[in-house]
Amino acid sequence: MTTLPATAAPAKSRSTMQIALRRLRKHKAAMISLVVIAALILIAIFAPLIAPYDPNEQDLAGIYAPPSAQHVIGQDSLGRDLLSRIIYGSRVSLIVGFTVALFSVALGTLMGLLAGFLGRWVDTAISRFIEVMLSIPELPLQLTISGLFAVSDVPAIAALRENPNSSVFIIVGIFTFFGWMGTARLVRGEVLKLKNLEYVDAARALGANSPRIMFRHLVPNVVAVIIVNGTLAVGGAILGEAALSFLGFGIQPPVSTWGNMLSNANEVVLEHPFIAVYPGLAILITVLAFNFLGDGLRDAFDPKSRL
Repeated sequence: MTTLPATAAPAKSRSTMQIALRRLRKHKAAMISLVVIAALILIAIFAPLIAPYDPNEQDLAGIYAPPSAQHVIGQDSLGRDLLSRIIYGSRVSLIVGFTVALFSVALGTLMGLLAGFLGRWVDTAISRFIEVMLSIPELPLQLTISGLFAVSDVPAIAALRENPNSSVFIIVGIFTFFGWMGTARLVRGEVLKLKNLEYVDAARALGANSPRIMFRHLVPNVVAVIIVNGTLAVGGAILGEAALSFLGFGIQPPVSTWGNMLSNANEVVLEHPFIAVYPGLAILITVLAFNFLGDGLRDAFDPKSRL
């Protein structure tokens, strides 16, 4: 009796996420950025252990002192150690970036799902509201809202201001309010393409209601758009917070942020350039890292990419 040759075992099918991760590993800029972001997160978490001084400790004898063995990158206008303030500033920047990205992406995903899946007047109302929001000049309105919170006599807002971290909450709220529309439009477009496919019709025929179809069957298929947009939103929020703080309408001292460090250096940047260079480099490196990671994720999830 002849023996049939053994057949090779069928290869395991790879999920979309596995394929994306494999492709992401080939994107050198994204992988380097991922290492930088991981390092920044560790620095922020262990700031009390890493920072050589208290970020608010003043040394009036060392005002604008240049880099030295005791203060590696110098001291600021109140003699505070710049390196310590940059290390603690990473906490605020990352908290603002990740929180704004989380809230704005969650809100944008919900609005995009409702608009794309329900359609009709819901789609019309949400789409028109998004168009109105996108037509508003963001920076002037952000400055106005931030300024109103700073001087408002409303009891709830006045009580909020008593918390030294209140400006962080206000900035997160402002950027969330202005940051969800891009995600909503992208999710809406994807849902419009997916909602008439056979697997959605099959789920509906089996008795699945609209919330189950949206969150159980549609959201997993738009997760790539959500992840990429969320990563890019982190960098945008960090840059926006730095801009508002630089203009004096963002997070206020004594909380240390890279933006208000730049604001403090504004008048003496020619005489003491190191005061502005290091916070600026921190912002540049962090935003570039998130943007490169977002580009890498976009290419990894794009089936047309040649990664």
